[in-house]
Amino acid sequence: MDTRQLRYFIAVIDHRNFSRAAEHLQITQPSLSPAIAGFERELGMPVFHRIGRGVVPTDAGDHLVEPARRVLRGLDAAHSTIDAVKGVTTGRVEIITTASPGVEPLTTIVRSFTAQHPDITLSIAAGSAPDDILQSVRSGASEIGLLGAARLPRPADLEVLPLEDQELVLVTAPGSNLTGRGRVTDEDLSGRRLVVAQRGSLMRQFVDDMLASGITVTVAADVAHRRSSLLPLVLAGVADAVLPAGWTNLAHRAGAAVLAIDPAAHLRVALVHRKGPLTPAAAAFAAAAAAYAQLREPSQDSAIADSFLAQVSG
Repeated sequence: MDTRQLRYFIAVIDHRNFSRAAEHLQITQPSLSPAIAGFERELGMPVFHRIGRGVVPTDAGDHLVEPARRVLRGLDAAHSTIDAVKGVTTGRVEIITTASPGVEPLTTIVRSFTAQHPDITLSIAAGSAPDDILQSVRSGASEIGLLGAARLPRPADLEVLPLEDQELVLVTAPGSNLTGRGRVTDEDLSGRRLVVAQRGSLMRQFVDDMLASGITVTVAADVAHRRSSLLPLVLAGVADAVLPAGWTNLAHRAGAAVLAIDPAAHLRVALVHRKGPLTPAAAAFAAAAAAYAQLREPSQDSAIADSFLAQVSG
């Protein structure tokens, strides 16, 4: 078994198709298929079921995914470390984020990071829920995760850096009958139409709690891709939206009005990564996130950020 075989195997796992995996690897499919067949012969068992034009992993393939990713990640870390010693500043950071942290604080952290490391490439994937982020980081599919939740997870096997707390706010179209008010209560939302996120998010839970308490709102749209579809629906006057305050600048630039909600509810935002050494590029990104956390209001979290920054910088 060699690293080339592992990279081919992971490419097929990620793309679930030999043609797409070959395209990603920049090789021909006639080169990839026999390489995987040889890999399976060497292992003494198949790692894929061929189904039509696609593939799915066998039980053996499923069990091999995580250790294969760890080996490849370790090799990437070794190469990046040598490059850093030689003064090479390139690299790649694979990040996964839930929707709202992917607006902020990710944008601000990336702006600071790319100013210092312009030749490092960021690969940013989307996860639907905090558990998706944790699993992606655990499996090695992503090296850095950003998540938001009403209560931050504290997994024993991962490092968690709290970044900030974001109040939930109401985003409404310009000219709505709430425009001009500084704050609203949940009762002020009675009778309004709302765009909501998928179940499992804090924003959806807020709306569900209002409904359970007897406050009548109409769910006008249930969107899976908040970053692409939510603000256009609000600006078109379809409905209002309850979102974390990280959306405020983007909403204002788009022309929407943003109102605070009483009583306040908060989205807790954190960065996560596996314990153990990171690639130099990922360590630099984690340091940028820790520096961002230090700029928030002084709190216990800022002390955690100080400690985290010392770890990733050391």
